[in-house]
Amino acid sequence: MNLRLKINGIQHDIRSDPDTPLVYVLRDELKLKGTKLGCGLEQCGACAVMVDGKAVLSCVTPVEVFDGQEITTIEGISETEVGKRVQQAFIAQTAAQCGYCTSGLVVAATALLSKSPKPDDAATKAALTLHLCRCGSHPRVLRAIKEAIAE
Repeated sequence: MNLRLKINGIQHDIRSDPDTPLVYVLRDELKLKGTKLGCGLEQCGACAVMVDGKAVLSCVTPVEVFDGQEITTIEGISETEVGKRVQQAFIAQTAAQCGYCTSGLVVAATALLSKSPKPDDAATKAALTLHLCRCGSHPRVLRAIKEAIAE
């Protein structure tokens, strides 16, 4: 099976087995290391990417499911105005400690603000439900998202 994925605006012919989870294709075949493999069970959010504008976890779902869809990884997130704003707000608010969860949180926040430019606190927290930060950076993450909304 021949798969073509459009990732960060670039078409890629994928050689991996179609059952390979997307995160492994991104990291191992395409060398896009920003998307992290955390739990491998879609329970931590470190593996989040944007697929057709929506935050999606990539550590379990086979790459063949993404054939023909627009995928944006953390490496491409700053190519959008919203993504750039979110990243700058995360930096300004020091919304990362160890940084392992940060790419997934930035992707989730970018997807949220792209869809809903001024979400309320409940919508913001709901968008982050699947994202764990073991360092306890969530208060700074929420401040960063508020900053990105205000800009």
